[in-house]
Amino acid sequence: MTTTATTPTHLAKFQGLLRELFQFDCADLDFGIYRIMNHKRDAIDRFITERLPASVAAELDGGPLTQQARAEDNLAEVAQRVREALGESAIDDHGVLTRPDSELPFVQQLVQEYEEAQRRAAGGSRSRDAVEAAIYNHLYTFFSRYYEEGDFISKRRYSRNQRYAIPYNGEEVYLHWANSDQYYVKTDEHFRNYDWTAPNGVSVHFRLKNADVEQNNVKGDRRFFIPCVSEMAWDADDNAITIPFEYRPLSGGEKTVYGTRNQQDKIIGEALTKIPEQLHDNAPAIAALEGEHRRNEKGPVSRLEHHLRRYVGRNNSDFFIHKDLSGFLNRELDFYLKNEVLNLDSLVAPVRI
Repeated sequence: MTTTATTPTHLAKFQGLLRELFQFDCADLDFGIYRIMNHKRDAIDRFITERLPASVAAELDGGPLTQQARAEDNLAEVAQRVREALGESAIDDHGVLTRPDSELPFVQQLVQEYEEAQRRAAGGSRSRDAVEAAIYNHLYTFFSRYYEEGDFISKRRYSRNQRYAIPYNGEEVYLHWANSDQYYVKTDEHFRNYDWTAPNGVSVHFRLKNADVEQNNVKGDRRFFIPCVSEMAWDADDNAITIPFEYRPLSGGEKTVYGTRNQQDKIIGEALTKIPEQLHDNAPAIAALEGEHRRNEKGPVSRLEHHLRRYVGRNNSDFFIHKDLSGFLNRELDFYLKNEVLNLDSLVAPVRI
């Protein structure tokens, strides 16, 4: 595949978005939907890394760019024949033909062939690299417009001026909401075990030992995930750490310590110090928790911090599952191609009345 220094940047940007969509940062999780995704992760990664760029390259090689390349090859061939027949000075350094004074038929025919070859070669001004970059930019724009902070947003696009459309089919009364075509999944009270494995083979288990939830859907004091640091356990045989949690309101003393704002963040911040301290000199366990998992704008994020925040967020979040994702994306792609790539408004001449 022919590339330049800039083309891989566009490809890498789109590949990064796909890895975010398919949650590659969760490869170390081993439960629920993550376990299913891990079975397919290698196939997905092969598609992103190998099949995607190969498919784009194949389309470029078999499309208009191939015709453009043939036109350029034909121009070079005709130019060579012109120079052989009329001399090297017949075509200047800019490809401009110095029209000869000869009226000989073969000379006039050669001139016409060269001018026609020039017109055909000039028909496609965009290079392969520019077209390839545009393709990846459009792919990135299309998929990113429906993805926001880990959620898929199924908002139907309509036009550049009136951004969204409601799928109305003539009903007398029609109620619509942003997630009307998605199934709602409430996870607040479906607490599950959370397991992950560090690169050094140490497995970490978050276990909820007590959940104090509201009864009869009556809201009471706000509840938080609080690690029971003193009850942590290290299993040398299984090379595993078990950290129990409670889900409950804060006690009087805890309210004083954590204040009235960002309490869960403060609980996590305290846990990031106390949990490794509880392991004393257990080097493998400490390395599993404190090793860098990723980086953000503030710097490195440890594995323990990453998974603590994901565990808390997963159990305090609501999720939506689209009932026809393929159909939705195909309809939206049709709109995107017509309005963002082709821009039909600029192709249709205005009607004067």
